[in-house]
Amino acid sequence: MKLNHINLGVTDVPVAVEIFERYFGLKQADGMPRNDNMTFLRDDDGSLISVFKSKDVNYPKVFHIGFLQDTPEQVRAIHAELTAGGYQIPGPSENHGRLTFYFNTPFGVIVEVESFFA
Repeated sequence: MKLNHINLGVTDVPVAVEIFERYFGLKQADGMPRNDNMTFLRDDDGSLISVFKSKDVNYPKVFHIGFLQDTPEQVRAIHAELTAGGYQIPGPSENHGRLTFYFNTPFGVIVEVESFFA
């Protein structure tokens, strides 16, 4: 079984798109609309993230989306890029055999970046 898509409500679609594309490598889905109210992005495996403008973004505290990296160095690099981009994020930490950090995005979704140690 393979994940087909996830639908996210966000407070700011253009900001979400900029962060997902710039820092996480997502790409606009071919043939799908893109505007200030919605867009559709794909990851390297073809899974779709649909992003819709929502006035009230109120996810439970445990809700987040995670981006798995191949190496801890990639986790550190993404953290450094986000920090250089002006985002204030706690540093990566080692936890249960992995390196991870959480990013409270400005569009209302928490993102986790992680890699397992070899």
